[in-house]
Amino acid sequence: MRTLVLLLSFFAATATAGENRIFLKERPGKNQVVAQCAVCHSLDYITQHATFLDRAGWEKTVGKMINSMGAPINDADKRIIIDYLAQNYGH
Repeated sequence: MRTLVLLLSFFAATATAGENRIFLKERPGKNQVVAQCAVCHSLDYITQHATFLDRAGWEKTVGKMINSMGAPINDADKRIIIDYLAQNYGH
């Protein structure tokens, strides 16, 4: 049992090794972005794509996450998320 606990601890520690914590801008909508987007992928996806996505790009990306990937985001949160991304991470 002790070996199992040590082994699981090792894997948990190495799973996040080398990953930088992403801090998103503290603006209205951040909570919805973190709650909905970080469930499936790292938040660095947002900062990496900020240099080339405008509002239309974020709308398409969020729509893809919902329609193709099955993200369970309701219409109200979808609008809040797109607004947050476009205003804070759009060009």
